[in-house]
Amino acid sequence: MSLFPMSPDRGEPILALAPMQDVTDLAFWRLMTEIAGGSGADVYFTEYFRVYETSRLDKAILRSITENPTGRPVIAQMIGNDIAALVRTARELQQHDVAAIDLNLGCPAPVVYRKCAGGGLLRDPARVDGILGALREAVEIPFTVKTRLGFDSPAVFDDLLPIFARHSLDLLTVHGRTVLEMYRSEVHYDFIARAVEAMPGPVLANGNIDSARTALRVLRETRARGLMIGRGAIRNPWIFGQIRDLLRGDSLSLPTGRDVLAYVRALYSSTFPPGGTEKLQVQKMKKYLNFLGAGVEPTGRFLHDIRRVEAEAELFRVCETFLDHPERMALEAFPASASA
Repeated sequence: MSLFPMSPDRGEPILALAPMQDVTDLAFWRLMTEIAGGSGADVYFTEYFRVYETSRLDKAILRSITENPTGRPVIAQMIGNDIAALVRTARELQQHDVAAIDLNLGCPAPVVYRKCAGGGLLRDPARVDGILGALREAVEIPFTVKTRLGFDSPAVFDDLLPIFARHSLDLLTVHGRTVLEMYRSEVHYDFIARAVEAMPGPVLANGNIDSARTALRVLRETRARGLMIGRGAIRNPWIFGQIRDLLRGDSLSLPTGRDVLAYVRALYSSTFPPGGTEKLQVQKMKKYLNFLGAGVEPTGRFLHDIRRVEAEAELFRVCETFLDHPERMALEAFPASASA
């Protein structure tokens, strides 16, 4: 399967669903496909496979590849710092139906970067160089990287770009923040534009792409080949189709409140694991609804109430209060609720 299956107009941007650990799993992919139909992402990135000396391929994540419900290419993402283990895992993953192998150089979770993996590797460009060299030699299909600008300062990005360029990456995704900025700061789209100028291959822009209008602005500002969208797609699974609406010059196709409520109900049932409990599923739903809630209403009341529910009936009572209506919803983040 081609890495970038495009529409007949091959000038359209690549739209990718970002990997989000314990969120964008097989069940979520399946639901996104059901909701979006042919208007979903062009490319799907798996949650990251944790790689270390004795690691084995995570069976649950591997199912996203072997049972891929999207009809679109899947890119398998790895995270780790052991070169031999990364090479071994990359070779194992190439035995499956994946369009590319991706290395995570951006995860900002302290439990990850303190082990010098993910975004933690950005503190050591020489080590990044060694890892990329080994993987470029071992990976016989497209090889891609997802990175942040640096660990605590974007100044190191100018050192990283020549390293990325030297290893002939087939795609570079740039989240326009440092690791320590997490998701709090403004996104430095100017650094993504710098990567577009410096890299011989395509670059995807990532970070705070929360609406179709924002998507078009980021494409104009960065001249990136496409976009990777994570939290914005969880809040609004229609966002990929809406971006294409604007690119074609059409009006936005907006869901009604009841459409969004149906999405929440489907999210609850489709991600309920075999043998799971109501209590655990309600807690899991809060993770999804933290993203959705920022676009529901501006006061933060929806998120306030959702974070305090303990049972399924309570959860849907809150959702019905705010979503059981026929009005169209843009699902763009309100400043007040986004910071709640």
